[in-house]
Amino acid sequence: MADQANEDVAQMSFEQALDALEKIVDDLERGDVPLDQSIRIYERGEALKAHCDRLLKAAEDKVEKIRLSRDGKPAGTEPLDGE
Repeated sequence: MADQANEDVAQMSFEQALDALEKIVDDLERGDVPLDQSIRIYERGEALKAHCDRLLKAAEDKVEKIRLSRDGKPAGTEPLDGE
């Protein structure tokens, strides 16, 4: 049931998902949200967080480190984590 309510999350950019997650955190921290609504927005927050994590992981996988030659000139690239 919660998955259907959060189907739009997969279409969000990282920035959109992060903004929505920050609003949820603000709403929950205020403490004036009814319990049933708190549960729904908490579940949405979990979906948004998971989406952000996936997008960050995908971005990290694409990041490369520039490899320098002995004389300090660019000599290609390698994965950032050295794998």
